Amino acid sequence: MAVRPVVLYPDPVLLEPTREVDEVDDDLRALVADMIETMHAEPGVGLAANQVADRRRVMVIDLSAGEEPGQVKVFVNPRIVEEEGSQAGEEGCLSFPGIFEVITRPMRVRFTAFDLDMNPVEEVAEGFYARAVCHEVDHLDGVVFLERMSPLKRRLALRKIEKLRRRGEWTA
Repeated sequence: MAVRPVVLYPDPVLLEPTREVDEVDDDLRALVADMIETMHAEPGVGLAANQVADRRRVMVIDLSAGEEPGQVKVFVNPRIVEEEGSQAGEEGCLSFPGIFEVITRPMRVRFTAFDLDMNPVEEVAEGFYARAVCHEVDHLDGVVFLERMSPLKRRLALRKIEKLRRRGEWTA
């Protein structure tokens, strides 16, 4: 296992949809182990494969941010199939360090995926879990949370990123 560098916006790997996984092999298992270690090292509550420069459709979520062993969930080829309600809450993103904004997401989602043995999984996520699932599935679809902000908030976030880039603190 290794901590991989997290890709920063506007790296093109973040802006393109990932590709479906056909089979789980040792290489994919190693990627998932690295993703979990990377997510916990940051620390974060979710990570999509393209955030570590891998184009496979895989995400990991740990709402405890590594505080509670055994809470990590791994999803291969996740798809949201149903959304209900609405919630607004502050989000951050490991690919946007230091950028936080209130984003509106569904309150409840039903999604399908596969586990690391390619067994089908169907789950219902509510509240913060739904927010995390939506955020990571967006990443896998090539959508970054900037696109979920109002135009004004997006411009302000982009200005902050540009200021950080000029100071050499944002190296994407």
